[in-house]
Amino acid sequence: MSDVSVTVYTREDCHLCAEAIDTIEEVADEEGVAVDMALVDVDTDEELRAEYGDRVPYVLLDGSPAFKYRVDEARLRRKLTG
Repeated sequence: MSDVSVTVYTREDCHLCAEAIDTIEEVADEEGVAVDMALVDVDTDEELRAEYGDRVPYVLLDGSPAFKYRVDEARLRRKLTG
């Protein structure tokens, strides 16, 4: 299986972001799925900050929106293995 591209829009000191990243890494490891994760700090760019505001973490899987605020483990498993 090829790597799954994961983009997490995040910001510093975001506990929900840290939880989302941990969940993605744990589930991918448990399922034996390689993920290529990119973390994007929305506060480093005015356009990103305007687009995402406080809607972080915002997670894309292979370029498609997948999760906002929290990552549901069961849904993530289905998306990674389906």
